[in-house]
Amino acid sequence: MGFSPTTGQEIVAVAWQDFAGNCAGFRLGGRVPLWTKQSKTKPMKQIIVLLATGFLVSCQPTFGQQVLQQVPQGLPQRAIPVPVGVPGFPGSTPGPELTRFDLNFPGGTPKELVEAIEKTSGKPLNAIIPDELAKMRLPALKMNGVTAPQLFEALSAASFKTETYSYLLGPNRMPNQQQLTTSYGFRTYGPRGDDAIWHFYYDKPNPPQVPQEPKTCRFYQLGPYLDNYKIEDITTAIETGWKMLGETERPEIKFHKDTKLLIAVGEASKLVLIESVLAQLQLKQEKSMETKVRAIPSRLLEGAKP
Repeated sequence: MGFSPTTGQEIVAVAWQDFAGNCAGFRLGGRVPLWTKQSKTKPMKQIIVLLATGFLVSCQPTFGQQVLQQVPQGLPQRAIPVPVGVPGFPGSTPGPELTRFDLNFPGGTPKELVEAIEKTSGKPLNAIIPDELAKMRLPALKMNGVTAPQLFEALSAASFKTETYSYLLGPNRMPNQQQLTTSYGFRTYGPRGDDAIWHFYYDKPNPPQVPQEPKTCRFYQLGPYLDNYKIEDITTAIETGWKMLGETERPEIKFHKDTKLLIAVGEASKLVLIESVLAQLQLKQEKSMETKVRAIPSRLLEGAKP
């Protein structure tokens, strides 16, 4: 503390008064901006003001911590959810005790499985089974000391199956393959207690949609074959081939007597079978003709030469 040689006032007292006035924002009954007061402060006073400001700023975290620690009672606090039945989680409350039972299920429908669980556990089971899945067959199950959630989890895991679908995108193309996974069982979306509501599901993705092959019309001349075969014999051989291939949508064939033409309308990949049948008939005729030629005596053939 000292005295100013010009004003005779105490330096520290004046500096602190000026600093306090600036912080409060008032001077002589009116509000004075901080920068205005600082612009009129002398160099010695500015140094003292800066030192005092640094002291207060360094003490601010301590003051703030004390304020935050003193939370008034009665104010609402944010609730933290506590998980239920999570082992090892701090503050977790134990879940409901589930009924354990032994089950020897020979296999059957979902409804029969629910009835078997209710009978062996002695408690009702809330289950929903869609009508379109009511007749689905489930495998045999033999369990000891299990709960309903454990049983249904094992059933779903055992039902996973991967199926491969092969399909053609058109004639003369390599077949494409796609693998799809199917599964079924019981699932629930609520707490897994004895009063949980289970519903039976069957996840089966639809097989890939194969674009339909356009139909075409073709004509086959059967005149050369009708000397040895009837038209019914030829068409029966064609129909038998489609049937053995498992074709459900077979091409339509009709015979025109006047022209002796076989008219076929259908997918080009299926009409190939008609060409295969006629090719075999042509081959048989050629072999028959060759056999007949060999049976002719050589002397007759020599006499027939010019």
